[in-house]
Amino acid sequence: MAIPMSGDKAAIRNWTRAQSRLGRQAARPVMIFGLLSSLAGVGQAWCIASLLGHALMGLDDTAQTVTSFPLWPIGGFAVLALTRAACMMASDTAAAKAGIAARGRLRQHALNAILVGGPALLRRVQSGALATTAVDRIEALDGFFARWLPASVLWIAAPLCILIAVCSVSPQAALILGLCGLTVPFCQALFGIGAAVASRNQFLAMTRLQARFLDRVKGIATIVLAGRTEDETQRLASAAEELRIRTMKVLRVAFLSSASIDCAMAVALIVLAILTGKHALALTTHATPLLLEATLTHGLFVLLVVPEFFAPLRSLALAYQDKAHAQGTATAMLDLPTAPEKAEVEAARTVSASGVMITLDTVSFTWDPARGPALENVSFAVPAGETLILAGSSGSGKSTIIELLLGFITPESGKILLNGAPLETIVPDALARMISWIGQKPVLFAGTVRENILFAAPHADEESLQAAIKASAVEEFLPLLPHGLETQIGEGGFGLSGGQAQRIAIARAYLKNAPILLLDEPTAHLDPATEKSVFESLQRLAVKKTVVLATHSAAAHIFHGRRIDLQHGRVVARQGAAALT
Repeated sequence: MAIPMSGDKAAIRNWTRAQSRLGRQAARPVMIFGLLSSLAGVGQAWCIASLLGHALMGLDDTAQTVTSFPLWPIGGFAVLALTRAACMMASDTAAAKAGIAARGRLRQHALNAILVGGPALLRRVQSGALATTAVDRIEALDGFFARWLPASVLWIAAPLCILIAVCSVSPQAALILGLCGLTVPFCQALFGIGAAVASRNQFLAMTRLQARFLDRVKGIATIVLAGRTEDETQRLASAAEELRIRTMKVLRVAFLSSASIDCAMAVALIVLAILTGKHALALTTHATPLLLEATLTHGLFVLLVVPEFFAPLRSLALAYQDKAHAQGTATAMLDLPTAPEKAEVEAARTVSASGVMITLDTVSFTWDPARGPALENVSFAVPAGETLILAGSSGSGKSTIIELLLGFITPESGKILLNGAPLETIVPDALARMISWIGQKPVLFAGTVRENILFAAPHADEESLQAAIKASAVEEFLPLLPHGLETQIGEGGFGLSGGQAQRIAIARAYLKNAPILLLDEPTAHLDPATEKSVFESLQRLAVKKTVVLATHSAAAHIFHGRRIDLQHGRVVARQGAAALT
């Protein structure tokens, strides 16, 4: 699985561009309705200008009363106001739908990537950071798809249409308005660089705080027992203070960016007001009333349309931070595993026989270089349908072999083969279908006993379910439960004994019926009588399966098969034909 480097700026740009291409298709209605709204605003400005111009020219010099004026500006303004309200409502609805669709697509991609990475991903990325990526970072992209993408088009299209309308009545005013508008992108570029950096740093600080808080909550019992509550409280306070400082920096840059637009708009209004006033005064002495009214109407229209001209530019400035969020999200998304290549998928499909042979060829792995290798040149082969017992004390490397076979970690040297196919070429989904795993403490969810057993095969029929219950000896304790299979249990198997929980895990494995069975100390915390019973159930489950059993229990003699003894990551003894063939 290729993992792009999060610091690769080219990869971040490519990801952002790809999302922009996908997002613009959904945001096209937002752009259309936004442009129609701006044009309706221009029409409203013309209606108001016509009404005011006629009213000013209709003032009687002696009575100071207003003569009759046409009703079309009032009716036109009302119609355009309703049209604009409808366009804005449609635009907001379309923007919300575009944001929801894009976030749903990205969240599904992130969850699939996390599932592809599996527990191996958690060894290099904190669970809190993954949760932040899947929830907060993707949620923050709502503005990118709903606001930034439409604004990145409207900030050019809408002002250009408005300039055309202004140019039709006053080319000089259009030139002034255009020059003032051109200053805005330069100011945005100047402040935008600082805003992007500040926003990324702020989001990084928030991610660190969220990840730290989540991980500390998960380990709160250990923190309390170790007497480190005060230290962790201070670290959380420091992370929160860092977030506060970075958030204020973002706001400071954002205010400066907004002020640049206000200054440009103020300059445009002042210059255009002076220009309009000069033209009106020049015409008062010799112009006809009709020409003077037209001049006043045009001047008022130009002044009234200035806020409409700068509105798309202001929207772009407000949405610029959403673009920075997209770049920050790209860094996190590119750190997630990618899907395997097509060739790998086809290679994995060849490992679908009824029996699977497992081979380790001079495999080595190290968790911590300071502690030495966990495995060193370990080699063995387990033919299809046979059992291998990994024996040894705690820390000898048994669980490391199980994790290697599960694909949670990869060997530093050597090869792991399943029916001759390298393990790393097998698609994680295919590998998961091939393997059943039972550990020291099974993972049970809050729900009924039936739901926990069917978790391995949700579509299994009742006959298969009952067969699994009988084979795993779950039926022995079902009468003791208040509602049998429908009895509710808590998270982690709360309400069940260790042996009962283990039998539910065995029932799952029966339903899954995978050709490989990995057992990692499945009876570590059980009393001798329960341990013997569980081993008997596991022995029935292991029939016609390739089994790797990691244990130091003396009761494992019930399994007849090959055996290797491990010590400090090395094979020190073999029984049966467990050598590499």
